[in-house]
Amino acid sequence: MGGGSRMSAPIVSKKSDESKPAESLKRVPQTKPPFTLAQLKKAVPSHCFQRSLLRSFSYVIFDISLSIIFLSVAISCFHLLPSPLTYFAWPLYWSLQGCILTGVWVIAHECGHHAFSDYQWVDDTVGFILHSALLVPYFSWKISHRRHHSNTGSLERDEVFVPKPKSRVPWYSKYLNNPLGRGLTLAATLLIGWPLYLAFNVSGRPYDRFACHYDPYGPIYSDRERLQIFISDIGIFAASYVLYQIVMAKGLAWLICIYGVPLLIVNAFLVTITYLQHTHPALPHYNSSEWDWMRGALSTVDRDYGVLNKIFHNITDTHVVHHLFSTMPHYNAMEATKAIKHILGEYYQFDATPIYKALWREAKECLYVEPDDGAPNQGVFWYRNKF
Repeated sequence: MGGGSRMSAPIVSKKSDESKPAESLKRVPQTKPPFTLAQLKKAVPSHCFQRSLLRSFSYVIFDISLSIIFLSVAISCFHLLPSPLTYFAWPLYWSLQGCILTGVWVIAHECGHHAFSDYQWVDDTVGFILHSALLVPYFSWKISHRRHHSNTGSLERDEVFVPKPKSRVPWYSKYLNNPLGRGLTLAATLLIGWPLYLAFNVSGRPYDRFACHYDPYGPIYSDRERLQIFISDIGIFAASYVLYQIVMAKGLAWLICIYGVPLLIVNAFLVTITYLQHTHPALPHYNSSEWDWMRGALSTVDRDYGVLNKIFHNITDTHVVHHLFSTMPHYNAMEATKAIKHILGEYYQFDATPIYKALWREAKECLYVEPDDGAPNQGVFWYRNKF
């Protein structure tokens, strides 16, 4: 059997050998959990579910203030530096700005989950402004992302990074199953994967016709959601117009340096974070005969991004609890995770593998999914690493 023997111990060791193949990584349980969502919620301190408008805005103000400081330094100081130093200053700016703007993106994502405040109109206003500024169609993605949370781990209905069975893997994939092909695939995915998903539904749920996050009449959305898609498109057009005016005033090269490269870094982080949250050799996926919401929500993994955990508002290392309680504000998610880990037991998944190694390993080991040969539950699918 490809993908390893049937094991149930969680992947919690911080000393795990990230170079080990999929066969040695311990699988998480795929059976119905012995606890309920109500029991998990009862174990979480009640204040963790409380949303503070003031505290939420403090994160927005802090992140945007840092972004403005980085921008101001780049604009006012970099042209004064000796030529060789600019080759170090700009990459430093791009890295810092990309990380901070990823945090801004995460806050907008919180707004989409109604985790920012007790007021839906505040959440949607803040989320719409922040996401539009980062060229994300706020309501369009909010709707598809909500469906992802409703169908996590389902091979038929999940919305993003849906693994394929072997029979549906493109013919050319086996020719990319080597270090060079893997590196090129990862580079393309990180560079253009996010815009390709928004525009062409690449790596998303298969639909019976062309699906696009900018199309109000596409199959992703219902009739009652179409107005929100138009509003999202207006936000993108408005942001694009502002960028156009900047190009006219300052030039395209200036905009690319100040905004374009940091945005590419943001997009690369988003793809990395989402991919690694839901792709792991130990994670099961389910077809309609086996899937249920709880098992699907638990088919995700917390990762360790080091200092970036805080910069990314802990979306990286509290993703399991986020799928269980998506309206919980990010600043309470760490406490909630600690409160329920003992109940989750083997169902809690954490992998401390360094992110760059995890990306390479998952790209190598998680090629497609199939059920185990002779397994009683043929609706449970596991990743395979060989064609």
